[in-house]
Amino acid sequence: MSKESRSILSRRKFVLTPFLLALTACGFHLRGTAAVPFDSVYIPGATGGMALDLKRNIQAGTKARVVEDPKAADAVLQFTEETRQKEILSLTGTGRVREFQLRYRVGFRVHDGKGHDYVPQSTLELTRDVSYSDADILAKETEEQLLFRDMQSDMVQQIMRRLAAAKRPQPRVE
Repeated sequence: MSKESRSILSRRKFVLTPFLLALTACGFHLRGTAAVPFDSVYIPGATGGMALDLKRNIQAGTKARVVEDPKAADAVLQFTEETRQKEILSLTGTGRVREFQLRYRVGFRVHDGKGHDYVPQSTLELTRDVSYSDADILAKETEEQLLFRDMQSDMVQQIMRRLAAAKRPQPRVE
């Protein structure tokens, strides 16, 4: 190795070392797995859409197993509502749509099957405002589909955070 190449390597080390030290000092770390208060979960209807995305995230991001039998599960994640809406926000002077709002609403509950809740009945709602143009109908339809898909991913992440914050239900003392 020539003297010049050694000099370049030592300059790179000199520049990278403070950056790496700052990165580790700020508390940065990879996401890793989330700790959930159950070992197995049953998700009814986990064959498509929101339930399938959630099933994949639980399998990849936690130590919990997703089981096919509710009797074999420590927890049951039950969807009570899933709606997508499109509402007009404003019109042009000629009465054509100028802007609309997309709403995605999901209601869910996580329980142990015996009347105790890990996560009580909760409803989450996401909204996105979208401008509209009659000249770009196909592009706006595609944008709407992409926004709903993005909202579904955001919703899955919010539910995952709720699952990570959940506590094991305590038996009622009477």
